[in-house]
Amino acid sequence: MKEIIEKFEGLKVLVIGDVMVDAYLLGKVERISPEAPVPIVAVDKKEYRLGGAANVALNLAALGAKPILCSVIGEDIEGNEFMQLLEQSGLNPSGIVRSKDRLTTTKTRVIAQQTQMIRVDHEMTHALSEYETYVLSHRIVDDILPGVDVVLFEDYDKGVITSLLIEQIVAAAHKHGKKVVVDPKNRNFNSFKGVDLFKPNLKELKEGFNREANPEDKGAFETMILDLMQAMQLKNIMVTMSEKGVMISDGKTFDYIPAHFRKIADVSGAGDTVISVASLCYALGLDNKQTAALSNLAGGLVCEEVGVVPINLERLKEESEKL
Repeated sequence: MKEIIEKFEGLKVLVIGDVMVDAYLLGKVERISPEAPVPIVAVDKKEYRLGGAANVALNLAALGAKPILCSVIGEDIEGNEFMQLLEQSGLNPSGIVRSKDRLTTTKTRVIAQQTQMIRVDHEMTHALSEYETYVLSHRIVDDILPGVDVVLFEDYDKGVITSLLIEQIVAAAHKHGKKVVVDPKNRNFNSFKGVDLFKPNLKELKEGFNREANPEDKGAFETMILDLMQAMQLKNIMVTMSEKGVMISDGKTFDYIPAHFRKIADVSGAGDTVISVASLCYALGLDNKQTAALSNLAGGLVCEEVGVVPINLERLKEESEKL
């Protein structure tokens, strides 16, 4: 396992998806507003972090890979902040398209006494226009895709990923012999036909395929998985199941990897870590069982940390040796 992880170094990953700025206003509450029955938060610290598909890119970079992030953001102040964060993180900005017709998704959390008081979302969630899709698609296909080792779709349902974009990128990727890995959301769930690895969680599986998905009823669960794989012509599927671990299948065999017992601090961002590791495993041509085991281990490790944080490479190496 440790040798496998060391081979992640230098792998180029094309990450396509919805990016965002996670903003935090940190302070304390000492009184109630005279204007309305709401607390006044005296802010003493502001933090800005990369979120959404950009967090997947941070995980990939932490694993030693070279992610190229492709998305559309606004020509706004928040977009400027996003580009500064990219630069500070050392991430490649060549795949970022800016549009005057879109907002840069920003989620602002107001936190006092270590408690989130409110979250304010500044975003547009409608799909990209045909022109925006054209610009993004051509930048990916002409300039970026031929030189990468694997393609990763990270969908947050904010409109960057459209059925047209999926169709164009998947066809181009397979033409160039690149594997395509997907972390889906509901809107485009059924559009990712023919991809190499499809990774929904149980909730996304139920809502996207509109079928009950209960892994405790193994017979019915596996039948549903086979029906989905046939309908979408999927080569492989990996379902993350929280405390039940993960299941991975190529349509012939089903492997169930149990979750590791851990002191869970925060599950935020675990899915980003799982898909990051899985994409690198596929780039290296590992089998499904190795992919699921290592991805499951990495996802559990980040759950021990508070907040959305990238995987710690050295801890992953240590834990993989124990595994």
